Amino acid sequence: MTDEIDGMYDTFKALLDSFPPAEAVKRLEQFGITAEIVQQIRERHEQQTIRIKELEEPHAVVLGNRDTWYTGPQAKDKCWPAIVDLLHKDGWPQDPAIRSLDDSSTRVVSLLNHPKEKSFSTRGLVVGYVQSGKTTNFTTVMAKAADRGYKLFIVLAGIHNGLRRQTQARLVQQLVEPNPSMWSQLTGLETDFTPQENPASYFGKSNRTHVLCVVKKNAAVLRKLAKWLEKASTYLEDCPALIIDDEADQATVATASINPLILSIMSHLPKSAYVGYTASPFANLLIDPSAEDLYPKDFVVNLPQPAGHFGTEVLFGRYALDGEDPEQVDDGYDMIRSVPKEDVPAVRPKTRDDVEGFEPYITDTLRRAIEYFWLVTAARRVRGTGNPHNTMLIHTSVNTAVHNSFRKPLEFLRKRAARSLESSDYLSGLRALWDMETARVPAQDFGETKVPFEELVPHLSGVLDSCRVIMDNSSSEDRLDYENGPVVAIAVGGNTLSRGLTLEGLSVSYFVRSVSAYDTLLQMGRWFGFRNGYADLPRIWMTDELAEWFRHLATVETEMRRDIDIYMTEDENPQTFAVRLRTHPSLRVTAAAKMRDAVVAASSYGGQRVQTHYFHTNAEWLRVNIAAARTLVAAAVSNARRVEKRSTEGRFVFRDVPHDFVLDFLSNYKFHKKSPENDAELIGNYIRKRVSAGSLGRWNIAIVGNPAGKGEDFTFAPHVTVGRNNRARLALENPDSGFADIKTLMSRRDAAVDLTGDIGKLTEKEIAEERRKQLPDTGLLVLYPIDKLSQPSPSKALRAPLDAEEHVIGVGLVFPKPLHDDSTVQSYISADLSNVNIDIEEDDYSLVDGEDA
Repeated sequence: MTDEIDGMYDTFKALLDSFPPAEAVKRLEQFGITAEIVQQIRERHEQQTIRIKELEEPHAVVLGNRDTWYTGPQAKDKCWPAIVDLLHKDGWPQDPAIRSLDDSSTRVVSLLNHPKEKSFSTRGLVVGYVQSGKTTNFTTVMAKAADRGYKLFIVLAGIHNGLRRQTQARLVQQLVEPNPSMWSQLTGLETDFTPQENPASYFGKSNRTHVLCVVKKNAAVLRKLAKWLEKASTYLEDCPALIIDDEADQATVATASINPLILSIMSHLPKSAYVGYTASPFANLLIDPSAEDLYPKDFVVNLPQPAGHFGTEVLFGRYALDGEDPEQVDDGYDMIRSVPKEDVPAVRPKTRDDVEGFEPYITDTLRRAIEYFWLVTAARRVRGTGNPHNTMLIHTSVNTAVHNSFRKPLEFLRKRAARSLESSDYLSGLRALWDMETARVPAQDFGETKVPFEELVPHLSGVLDSCRVIMDNSSSEDRLDYENGPVVAIAVGGNTLSRGLTLEGLSVSYFVRSVSAYDTLLQMGRWFGFRNGYADLPRIWMTDELAEWFRHLATVETEMRRDIDIYMTEDENPQTFAVRLRTHPSLRVTAAAKMRDAVVAASSYGGQRVQTHYFHTNAEWLRVNIAAARTLVAAAVSNARRVEKRSTEGRFVFRDVPHDFVLDFLSNYKFHKKSPENDAELIGNYIRKRVSAGSLGRWNIAIVGNPAGKGEDFTFAPHVTVGRNNRARLALENPDSGFADIKTLMSRRDAAVDLTGDIGKLTEKEIAEERRKQLPDTGLLVLYPIDKLSQPSPSKALRAPLDAEEHVIGVGLVFPKPLHDDSTVQSYISADLSNVNIDIEEDDYSLVDGEDA
């Protein structure tokens, strides 16, 4: 009986190539298969679909109960096994790398429509990480879709020729060359789409090949493709098409020339699935879902971060999210080096008017970055492992004239360095640089062994001789080319190096580009990716402000992905949920045009805690906060219903203080502008609304310090003295910015300081629930006196002394979660779902409208 079912199930799988699951079952019944066996085949197929739906990774949010017809590769497949063979040759391990790719691509294909459905128009989005293998993932999705009968594959490959050519080459290598008789091509390595004479030769019934078309998001090119498809409409009724939009946030969303053309192309394809791929999906998630556009209404897939991938959080660290223990959130690797503000005018014109005649100056920090790059290249030659190429990125401006101005000073520096290799003083300086960097980031932490300076010195002359200075921009002829042997290059560029294009063997980046939006900033980070064989060596030179922006962006990314994961478990779909995107006072989430349909998201303070971690370090600003804190404590002493003095802990709790004193404090205390979540006016308005609803009328005021009497005390009021806290700042190599970021102020224990019982082992979530039980209508405000000379612990390599001019007062606010939905604050934006019926410098758009780009 089992053998019979196995045989019938194989027949059923074969039928799935020609029919959707429901129709395939009917065909079995027509074959005279008994109802019992048909039911067992249905159950086996359902088990397979459940396995796909419940994969641990990737997470997905899906509209409705989409018919999961695809349950994975079959033995007769051609395209997917060819990719597996290529990956094995490239050294990919079967487990976990290829297995993860298999699972994630299977999940995406399972969300597409069956190619034999009469008509469909699907919209999906796949969210990955910058330089994390998104191209490999969508190539695999294309392979599996081809193995199941998808006919036409259109890949929208960015707006630059370099990325289009790179994508075409990858697809030809991994799809076409292993099975050349199975594919026809509408584009080539050097040729974007041009209209073909006879559509029937591609889409007629006599041609059983798959059709590949890799095009730029260029209006002239897409217009030609749309018109040609319109002429071919007779042949497209039974042509299932998969459109892959690489870098789907660029040019696609809210672009007058490109967006309508993509929709036009889809209108000529009765069976089409559009799947956008991006690591910066901010614009895509803000599209109006009710409009005829490309909002991912059918599914959003959240790809896992691959092992060994250098992402935003890994490099820059991030801030704790609600419900997290701040001590468990890492500061990131010690690989970021500071560029002083005063250096920026030397490498970037102040205004556009200053571009003409601009001559860059090789500052000490830029010189160190370049010398370190040469040392890294020599060290990698000693190791002889990993990527054979070595690249350094210099990105200061989008202006090509600025790029070109770097050639002479960089060539001069290279030639002078070559002559100086005979100088013991010069070698001594290089040794000091190498020893300092390798001490700050120990090789053994990454499974590597430090290369002694003596071993890399013999390679320096060859490194300098082979090092090329390349201006890679839209007007240069001398471009990065990794196809003709190992490359050692210092690449100076702008937009052509800022999105999609992989800089092979990138180890050092010097980045002071002026950026104004999340997606642009994230895509500029060409340093993200894999660094096999030299994971200890990458370094990034940038301003402290840019480093803070990337830290904020890492927090936004993590929160966004957590939203997707949460909605996946709460039976939501892309039409009923909108991912929230945390805002920043100095950055736009995306270009203004792309946010025109966005709304302020509902984000309540209820159940949250707010804490300060940014502070100015000047005495005048800090004294205002000290005065505000002392005024509040004096009021608490006089008006609290009960005072708890915990001398052995260095803590006080003043219970049931009227909310008016908290509001007065918020109006006097100065929050740093870099903390939009600490908006005193929004917090005050929220408290007033809750008070009017019968809650938050009383507050507990706590002081958290250390036991007093050790000579490092802080007095808030008579008989209210505690020892000062130690909170070091995140390290800045040029700590003259006037502010300090301590990153974490409040511990989980502090957030429960006014709760009774044994709360020591409770999680963040359990503490929130306990607060809801014990103090459902009482807020908590915690004051922290912080020593102005706070020193970092030896284990915190990325911390530095606080060095404030006066002692600092930190503030934490803990809000109980209300029983019902409450007032909201305006610190997030999201897509506007109100019309959904349930039943720039950011992009170089001058390139998308021309005849070629």
